[in-house]
Amino acid sequence: MRRTAALLAVTLALAACSGDDDEAAASTTTSAAAPPTTTGEPETAEPSSSTPTPSTAAPPTTEPDAVAPDIDAPFDVSPGVEQLTITGGEPGTFVGLVPGDGPVAPMDPASDMAGGYVDDFGALVFRNLDSEVDHRLLLEEGVTEPYDVLGRDEHPDPAFFAEQRLPTEGLGYIETRDGTTLSASVWLPGAADAGPYPTVVEYSGYTPSDPESSTFAPLWNALGYAYVGVNIRGTGCSGGSFRYFEYTQSTDGYDAIETVAAQPWVQGNRVGMVGVSYPGISQLFVARTQPPNLAAITPFSVVADSAISTLYPGGILNTGFAVPWTAERMEEAQANGQQWAVDRIDAGDETCEANQLLRLQNPDLLAEITDNPDWTDEVAGEIAPRLFVDRIEVPTFVAGAWQDEQTGGHFATMLDRFTGTDRFYATVTNGLHTESIGPAVFPRLLEFLDLYVAERVPSLAVARGIAPVLSAPIFGTSEVALPAEDRFAGMSYDEALAAFESEPPIRVLFEEGAADGFPARAPMARFEAAFDAWPVPEAETEVWNLFGDGTDGGTLGWDIYGEPGDATTYVADPAGAPATFYDGSSSGIWSVDVTYDWVEGSTGTFASWSTEPLADETVVVGSGSVDLWVTSSTGDTDLEVTITELRPDGQEMYVQSGWLRASHRELDEDASTATRPVHTHRGDSGALPDSEFELVRVEVFPFAHVFRAGSRIRLIVDAPGGNRPVWEFDTIAAGEEVTIAHDVDHVSRLVLPVVSTVDAPDAYPECGALRGQPCRPDAGS
Repeated sequence: MRRTAALLAVTLALAACSGDDDEAAASTTTSAAAPPTTTGEPETAEPSSSTPTPSTAAPPTTEPDAVAPDIDAPFDVSPGVEQLTITGGEPGTFVGLVPGDGPVAPMDPASDMAGGYVDDFGALVFRNLDSEVDHRLLLEEGVTEPYDVLGRDEHPDPAFFAEQRLPTEGLGYIETRDGTTLSASVWLPGAADAGPYPTVVEYSGYTPSDPESSTFAPLWNALGYAYVGVNIRGTGCSGGSFRYFEYTQSTDGYDAIETVAAQPWVQGNRVGMVGVSYPGISQLFVARTQPPNLAAITPFSVVADSAISTLYPGGILNTGFAVPWTAERMEEAQANGQQWAVDRIDAGDETCEANQLLRLQNPDLLAEITDNPDWTDEVAGEIAPRLFVDRIEVPTFVAGAWQDEQTGGHFATMLDRFTGTDRFYATVTNGLHTESIGPAVFPRLLEFLDLYVAERVPSLAVARGIAPVLSAPIFGTSEVALPAEDRFAGMSYDEALAAFESEPPIRVLFEEGAADGFPARAPMARFEAAFDAWPVPEAETEVWNLFGDGTDGGTLGWDIYGEPGDATTYVADPAGAPATFYDGSSSGIWSVDVTYDWVEGSTGTFASWSTEPLADETVVVGSGSVDLWVTSSTGDTDLEVTITELRPDGQEMYVQSGWLRASHRELDEDASTATRPVHTHRGDSGALPDSEFELVRVEVFPFAHVFRAGSRIRLIVDAPGGNRPVWEFDTIAAGEEVTIAHDVDHVSRLVLPVVSTVDAPDAYPECGALRGQPCRPDAGS
């Protein structure tokens, strides 16, 4: 098989989805208070010391007594999207920023004007500028001409892209609208003159353009696609300064897509986008800019909201994944921060070398995380895909897993927001970060790309041989399989497209890891269900009230209520259980040989309630809500709620969790539903009352699970920790007493969406086989 041998060395997601993976920081602009200290080494310079605060002041309405003379800038100035970039400046020089074109007073060293200091590399970047206002630069010698900062929707003429040429093999550079060059490597499935080829682009801050590390290229080439890897600005050999998904990265993506599409070896001069996690999320940001020649996107393992999906779930800082991931991105975005770029520079790549010179302008993202614990439009709103995916107009295929140990399963809460396209599809499953590229999802991905990018009748013939080869390094087994027959065989392209588009867009895979005929934890689904929309229209809201002492195993029931004063108190002690239930390697968690250590919290550090054995099969699909009437001895607490299944065989299976800091309990009433509380996270809730119970609704992240007749649904409430494989939390829980009222006047309850139309196998899956869902002995059995 063509190029199959090359795939033997492909570790695929190990580079793209491991500890180098998503989620990231909320961003803001920090102020330059002093000139930078000269270090002589880019690795040790302070990246945040020279990031200026943009001016928001209006231009003067009267002429000042003294007027600064007009001068030519003594350095190069490049206007960008809401940015001005200075290069070639004298280190330590203070540069003021003046809006408008009226007279300007000479610089007063004692004034508190907007501006910043040129860094040791001669650079300075002004961010977050108003594109409706021209900006001038003020120095001691005088003031420069006005510079026209670009707006978000000011796109270059198509000729700008058509004139650029990439190599047909290896690394080249794409020029963006502000003159920044992005490193881009090309891999074709054959000779350039044998094309054109359907083409896909990966865009991220990892190493997609490293020409010596073609992680994904062999896969796409074997399937007949040309593959182009592009590094986000400020990473690898790309120029510019790095900040997590500031808008200029979106317009850079627009420019990259249009430039790639203009290449003569691209079929139809239209391209698709591919990628998991970071390169999956980047697709959402790029597609909202609506590049004319973007054919389709496949954002896998993504987030709905960078701040609340992964960084601050429930308002609690995620120090187990999000913070370390951000630190890694900062380190790799330093000058010479990626080894492959160093190797390129050592080999004589002058463009790569020059492209390192803005790296001291990278903001301190870790400081921005801690400085922005609350959600704001200016910071968190800029990096929340849920707020702009309605602008995506191209065919879109989203996939991800409920128990994703990195980006989390919260992405599904935005599936109903892709209203800009009528060709939206999603596949969701239980499991981990790599399930989206596993063999259970792979066939639909290839069908989607064949139909919307290659514009051909889909065939899995080549993929059948590739799937076991790809599966072995990621999942630890080659015992996987794709469908034995091509379901569109014998159809014309138009017939195949019509058949695909007639199918329900939402596909839910159940019990991945327990498929008949495959090893336990192999990434194969046991069965599936299809739905016309998300949230699932067929879902009915079911409610179980909390009854009885939760420290001794209380009851969940439909129509039971406690006596006045009934309540349960536990000690919110995060040390009551290990911080996580997995401590192996970042890639080992995806293997069929994974070992979990999921343990019950110590006595008194949690409360729990469970149903009686279910009389009927209960299939839950969607988000849930745990509504608790709470007080805390300290006026605040961090709540973790966890849903498990108590099986008749004496085993307990993990299902899903949710988190909320009680002082973040304020709801967005317009967005909230009975099964999904949506919190504002704007810091407007305040402390819990001292002498009365307050309703606190905790969102359970989306999931799909079959609770069979005879099983019991269990709810556990405790301090964060012990119920996720990687996520840890900077919790305020520190031994306070938390009391949950559950009487007729304070109805605490579990609320879940139940779907009765799913046809599940009768037999229980092997406990511990479901991917991402560990089992342990039922402590009460």
